[in-house]
Amino acid sequence: MPPSFGVHIGPQDMTMDQMRALWRSVDQAGLDWVSVWDHFYEAPPRDGMGHHFETLTTLAALAADTDHVRVGCLVFCAAYRNPGVLAKALATLDHLSGGRMEAGFGAGWHEPEYLAYGYDFPPIGQRMDILEETVQIVRSMLRQDHTTFEGRHYSVYNATCQPPPIQSPLPIWVGGEGEKRTLRIAARFADAWNVPYIAPERFRHLCGVLDDWCRTEGRDPATIKRTVNLRFNLTIDPARVSAIRRQLRADWGDGAEDGSLVGTPDQIADRVAQYLDAGAQGVNVALRAPWDAAALDVYMSELVPAMRRRFAEVDGG
Repeated sequence: MPPSFGVHIGPQDMTMDQMRALWRSVDQAGLDWVSVWDHFYEAPPRDGMGHHFETLTTLAALAADTDHVRVGCLVFCAAYRNPGVLAKALATLDHLSGGRMEAGFGAGWHEPEYLAYGYDFPPIGQRMDILEETVQIVRSMLRQDHTTFEGRHYSVYNATCQPPPIQSPLPIWVGGEGEKRTLRIAARFADAWNVPYIAPERFRHLCGVLDDWCRTEGRDPATIKRTVNLRFNLTIDPARVSAIRRQLRADWGDGAEDGSLVGTPDQIADRVAQYLDAGAQGVNVALRAPWDAAALDVYMSELVPAMRRRFAEVDGG
């Protein structure tokens, strides 16, 4: 299967008109995927005063505005919404998109958001329990006529989700790099797994852990798709690369380049290939405004087609 190429949008620091123009351009460029993340505040965290749109309503516009790309969230915070209601929203979004919706779930990490919006921020073990319950409820409601589930955190009783999604099944993703719980939940319940902002060597290692969990769960590892999100720090001006590296470290710390595409388009083609060689079946560039629009155009119009040809030649021998 050829690799997929997509864009992961941070719905922040831009107007809705700008964001809609962005995902329409990605759709028209022939990429495979557009997703958004699920936050109430800006990321990286600042002071909570940055402009940031809500995820479900943003996804409704994304689903209606595009025609070809798969659309999704990487990832919904499992604690932010009742999973039964979220299942209904996902089925609706699948109809809005004509059967292109995919849903990712994670345990959540941004403590200031939790507290500001009235959510408890429990220890990681409890957040993982919430994630596991959420994935089971949503998966069942999107695939079964009736769902009853009694959990510690969430319960549903003979719940239905009509009309069901167009897709059968609507793909369920689990996101994150936790080796003990996250990857086991993915092996048990997910159709696909995504991880953000890690080096190719780390991605290869985690693929091996996921393979092991799949075997433990009696599942063929080949049945779960794997993708990576990478920070988009491209520029068409070589003189700006050093400044971009400094800003990246200031925002995210000294290891930020491990999960970033930094440099000019011709410099990062081999970096993308390293992830694909490490087991990624898809690469998404994560956009936080402002980005280099000219570099994004080159990425979509030149680099992605070149990467597709490169891997088609490999697959074809």
